[in-house]
Amino acid sequence: EKGVLLELKGKGCRQFESYLLAQERSWYEFFMDVLMEDGVMKRLDLAINDKTGILNIPHLTEKCRNEECISVFRSFKSYRSGELVRRGEKECMGNTLYIGSLQSEVYFCIYEKDYEQYKKHDIPIADAEVKNRFEIRLKNERADNAVYDLVSNENPEQTAFGIINRYVRFVDKESGKSREEWPLNPMWETFIGKHRNTLKLTTAPEPYTLERTLNWFSHQVAPTAKMLLLIDEKCGTSHVKDILDNTELRDKHRKIIQQKMRTVLEMIQMEDNE
Repeated sequence: EKGVLLELKGKGCRQFESYLLAQERSWYEFFMDVLMEDGVMKRLDLAINDKTGILNIPHLTEKCRNEECISVFRSFKSYRSGELVRRGEKECMGNTLYIGSLQSEVYFCIYEKDYEQYKKHDIPIADAEVKNRFEIRLKNERADNAVYDLVSNENPEQTAFGIINRYVRFVDKESGKSREEWPLNPMWETFIGKHRNTLKLTTAPEPYTLERTLNWFSHQVAPTAKMLLLIDEKCGTSHVKDILDNTELRDKHRKIIQQKMRTVLEMIQMEDNE
């Protein structure tokens, strides 16, 4: 009666692409199917990966402070987080810049993806495939409009940079000229298109993995489980075994077991037969 809410975060999108690939469908076709069913887009994030380090986030932040960011937005927020890491000869922290209010239906988040990967997965900064990420975060009507544009034109570059250019541009202050006449900053000009390769909607399907569950088990459960097993061993008891023997699996747990035993294509064929 209330309908269905489908929420896909980053890893969820990558796993869902395995289904799309097996079904020989694209994101455009999926979005079109959703729209045909009168689906409503509550949120859409478009992420642009900067793999060569075009964007300098501390520099962009400084430009915001110096009024060299010409924008429809009235606010920006920046912060540095996490532990110190070494970049070359200098120690620094991860930098994030928000442009626009987080409560509005559209705002931008620019952050150092290489640092995030170091912090989350201990991947060395120098080995990170993506240096920075520029995220366009859209809600409600703005998300709906972006999906319509994507489906209509199948041109993610036009959609993404059309939104960015509508809301913000970074310039270099030049004396004797009005703020609106200040020239575009070369770094920003490169990012939005000059001497840059064409932006494409890319997919990188990933199968479901137990990584998240194992990570949670390792940090939250394993120390306590090891303690209880050692107590059982020393005291000649079997508390842990008794608990496991009497534990009933829920449907979601059985589903995960089934998923690990089947390929994506087999699951799609099974669902089609049902």
